[in-house]
Formats: sequence, structure tokens, C-alpha cells
Amino acid sequence: MLIAIASDHGGYELKEKVKEHLRDRGEKIVDLGTTSEGSVDYPIYGKACAEAVASGKAEKGIVICGTGIGISIAANKIKGIRCGLCTSVEMAELTRAHNDANMLAMGGRTTAPDLAMKIVDAFLDTGFEGGRHQRRTDMLDEM
Repeated sequence: MLIAIASDHGGYELKEKVKEHLRDRGEKIVDLGTTSEGSVDYPIYGKACAEAVASGKAEKGIVICGTGIGISIAANKIKGIRCGLCTSVEMAELTRAHNDANMLAMGGRTTAPDLAMKIVDAFLDTGFEGGRHQRRTDMLDEM
């Protein structure tokens, strides 16, 4: 699986740790920036990652800013993206199982690295349940 990953300066440190974890899992990664903790605009990176997923260049995406809020809003502006901001393993499992989320957002300033890795694993390892949830994701896709 190819996973696109991006962050702003507030998520840079956690992004680097997530990349290492993904490599340890054997995942292929495309890093769309940023490349340092220097101040940047999160919409640029949320959009770039979302476009990679929406176009099919990447199967899933992970975006990280200070809280995960801004960058998830940016990602969700791209048609075909369902980006879930997750702060727990249960949220990561449910956003995949019920929402068929194709992107995960986290907060670099609000999520401890050990919890972030568990969230990433839950997000990547949980499948979509379909059924009644398919009707709902179809509704989201039509918006």
C-alpha cells in the first residue's frame, strides 16, 4: 500500500516518527512535506496529500498539524476525500469501519507518539464494514 503523508510545522516532528513506523510496517510512503519545523501554511499540505489520495496516486493519506483540525478541514475540501481526525484507537477503527475514511488526521501537539502509532495501525488495519454504512458514504460522496 502506498501512503501519502504530509504535515505543517506543528506536525513535522510527529510526521517523521509516523514515517519511521510506517517503514517498520513495510508500507511504501510518499512524503509531501513539509521538510522542517519552519512555519508553513497547513492548507497547502492538506491539499497536496488529499489530491494524491483522490487521484489514486496513493491509497491512503495521513496528515498532521498542531491539532489535526486545520489540516483535516483542508483535506476534506477535496472531492472524494473522507478525512477523519482521530484522537483514539476507537475513533480510528470507527472512521474506517463506518465512514470508509481514506485519510487520517492527527495533532502533533495533542497526540503522544506512542498513541499516534496505535491510531495509525488501527486506521490501516481496519476495513470498511459496508452495509448500512455504504449508503451513508455514498451520500457523502454526492455532496
